[in-house]
Amino acid sequence: MPPTPPPDWVLTRRRAVGERIRTTRRSRRLTQEALAELAGLDRQSINRIEGGLASPRLDNLLRIAHALDVPTASFFEEPGQED
Repeated sequence: MPPTPPPDWVLTRRRAVGERIRTTRRSRRLTQEALAELAGLDRQSINRIEGGLASPRLDNLLRIAHALDVPTASFFEEPGQED
């Protein structure tokens, strides 16, 4: 039996996380290639995560946050929650 696709709200949150990663990467003036190298991932993975096409493993989110020098939780903040 094929896996059940995630509900729309999950896809929406996944895209929001990817957009926060992209925004943070761009604010650091990094390319996807540079972030991938710093995080120990490949550029295609960064591209899929930023585009909301892939659900990143926790280990990879931790690597990305470390490479960007931000708390992992910052990827999950709702608008208006930033301190």
